[in-house]
Amino acid sequence: MSASALPSLEDARAHAEATVKRSGTSFAAGMRILSKPRREAMHAIYAFCREVDDIADDDAPLAVKRRGLTDWRAEIDRLFDGGPETPTGAALLPAVQAFDLPKKEFLLMIEGMEMDAEGPIVAPPMSTLFAYTRRVAGSVGMLSMPVFGAPRGEASDRFALALADALQLTNILRDVAEDAAIGRLYLPRELLVKHGAPLTPDALLASPALPEIGRELGAVAAGKFAEARAALSSLDWRILRPALLMMGVYEAYLLKISQGGWDLGARPSLSRIEKAAISARWFFAPKLKEV
Repeated sequence: MSASALPSLEDARAHAEATVKRSGTSFAAGMRILSKPRREAMHAIYAFCREVDDIADDDAPLAVKRRGLTDWRAEIDRLFDGGPETPTGAALLPAVQAFDLPKKEFLLMIEGMEMDAEGPIVAPPMSTLFAYTRRVAGSVGMLSMPVFGAPRGEASDRFALALADALQLTNILRDVAEDAAIGRLYLPRELLVKHGAPLTPDALLASPALPEIGRELGAVAAGKFAEARAALSSLDWRILRPALLMMGVYEAYLLKISQGGWDLGARPSLSRIEKAAISARWFFAPKLKEV
């Protein structure tokens, strides 16, 4: 898209908000707690993440995916030079300027999408798995914290990165069968080898070792939730309500997987009532201060 064809800021923000609504993401509930400027910034961040993820997940040839992600690298450069050329880039510009969002995190997200595009990822070593979660989830956490209004510093970083790992690991446990259907397997190689399980997605689903593998990775996820909660003791929980809402939802997912005997062939879900009970804890607290 040429600069002359760039939509108005109002249209760019509407595009980002529509992307959030169309996705049906559970993150939308947390965004609604925020004041309008913060909510608009989160919509723009989410739209960026959604668009690069769609490139990585597309059925297009690898060369097309690479070109799409390279185009986004160029758009991030233009964004930080003050001249984005896409609707999502235009929606991101005021967010980057108002909240001093770090360019590094946008590029890390693109790196994570490149890992998926070059894949499929199958039974990665634990170190590669955490390199992946740092990119596709940690970057979102690090971009979100300044938008929420959290002070920059070690406690904020520890909270964002630990919670990001916890959410992504829980997602991996929820989606084992769904990922296997498209040839992906994010469970770490070390656990598969330890339990004598197959290293291929289809074969793994039939392995009797799968529940124990899930139990061990679930313990890692629970540890990350605990790390995030420990970091929270140094932060103002009221500022972080959107993140805490997500923490509550995903801890509930992890509990359901546990209660289901770590059956990773079944994708757990939460009822509307269960989600409402988690949301109510934060929605009925005072609205965050407007900026």
